[in-house]
Amino acid sequence: MSTGPDEEFDGFMRGRWPAMVRLGYALTGDAGHAEDLAQAAFARAYASWGRVRRAGDPDAYVRRIVINEHRRRFRKHRVAEELRGDLADTADRQPPGGPQQGPGERQELLDALRALGPRQRAVVVLRYWLDLSEAETAAALNCSVGTVKSQASRALATLRKSAAAPDGTRDADIVEGGLR
Repeated sequence: MSTGPDEEFDGFMRGRWPAMVRLGYALTGDAGHAEDLAQAAFARAYASWGRVRRAGDPDAYVRRIVINEHRRRFRKHRVAEELRGDLADTADRQPPGGPQQGPGERQELLDALRALGPRQRAVVVLRYWLDLSEAETAAALNCSVGTVKSQASRALATLRKSAAAPDGTRDADIVEGGLR
């Protein structure tokens, strides 16, 4: 007996909800907005579940909807972003910097991410936190691979400046270790 589309969608949504909320949080810096983005994305995906399923990669499809919903939020009205040190639903994954990263390093990384603009932050989150390829990131952001490369380069340069120690030496742990 095969499950119907509603049961299939329900299983997909329950399995991917935490990841989409984490993506939303990484993009917005607010747990409430992250849940709103995920909810809107899954509502849109449910409305066209047949097409989403036929696309071959429903996870990428819904991830794209989350990103587009985040963009739409900025188009409607500018909102102030505030990245906090707590990440939504991180019990099932390592923190971005790995197990060696402590609360101080996590806060430094979040402070550095706060210095990035929304587009650069989206590129950093997709490329280095979700470990998407340049082509996948470009497809998710609806831009060229060259744009992803240049935005990532600029973002990493900004993060390196933010991670510089007072004596001018670079703290490679925060940038390379904290994002890869």
